[in-house]
Amino acid sequence: MPSYRDLAKMIDHSLLKPALTRAELEAGCRIAVECDVASVCILPYFLSRAAELLGGSEVLPTTTIGFPHGGQTTRLKLLETEEALDAGARELDMVVNVSWVKSGAFAEVRSEIGAITQATHARGQKLKVIFENCYLDDAEKIRLCEICGEVGVDWVKTSTGFGSSGATVADVTLMRRHSPPSVAVKAAGGIADLDMLLRVREAGANRSGSSATAAILVEAKRRIDAGTLS
Repeated sequence: MPSYRDLAKMIDHSLLKPALTRAELEAGCRIAVECDVASVCILPYFLSRAAELLGGSEVLPTTTIGFPHGGQTTRLKLLETEEALDAGARELDMVVNVSWVKSGAFAEVRSEIGAITQATHARGQKLKVIFENCYLDDAEKIRLCEICGEVGVDWVKTSTGFGSSGATVADVTLMRRHSPPSVAVKAAGGIADLDMLLRVREAGANRSGSSATAAILVEAKRRIDAGTLS
């Protein structure tokens, strides 16, 4: 049975909705600290302030690159990467160029992921690569898993949460099966309750994005205290 900490440290508290106010972003960081989650994945402009608010806690400041569609040039994604690392990011969630993937341009895909992985690792931080699986077939997902393993990313991730659908257990299972042990799997998009968090955990995800963090962990504590969490 997972502990409360096991479940809390699966969660990247997502603060990426475009209309969030500064007050809501600050409040979200405080919720993340209270819940002791893995990280806060926050709108890029607010990253340096988030790093201040999270200081002294075990909650990592993180942000996005190429979000949400992945169609920026590699040069712009690298500039975003350097700026985010300068602002205190400890992990980055980068969207692949979905158009390249759908075009079969896997040499370009590999080159871009490799460049951003290298830039991130050179600064001692970690990279998650978002596939946006709602647009991909299984063969494309598998090829991306292979590329991410070859270049040494830290996580492969299902979704941005802003596509036509989010994480599925089938996708998490497929990504875990086709990724090397050195590459973890993150589920994101639609992780709105404890049962879904537990399902993706069972399928092989060790990290999950969610904006429903507090509700999920309140329910986790209730079930743990009642002895009904399995």
